Amino acid sequence: MRVTSKGQVTIPIDIRNQLDIGPDTEVEFEVVGNVVHIRKVPGSSARGRRVLHRLLETPYSGPSTEELMALTRGDD
Repeated sequence: MRVTSKGQVTIPIDIRNQLDIGPDTEVEFEVVGNVVHIRKVPGSSARGRRVLHRLLETPYSGPSTEELMALTRGDD
């Protein structure tokens, strides 16, 4: 694996999947001797954030609360 001119490396897909690391996931680095450890920051679940963002950005086009309540009560 090579480091780019910008100091970037690609984390292999199997490691990203195993640690649930996706876009916008925060990671931290720790240097121990001449070894660098990369670790996902606790509580930074990128998947959960992506799902939440997607839900919040999607406009709701279903029935209103009143319409749903009328259906459950059998109102016509």
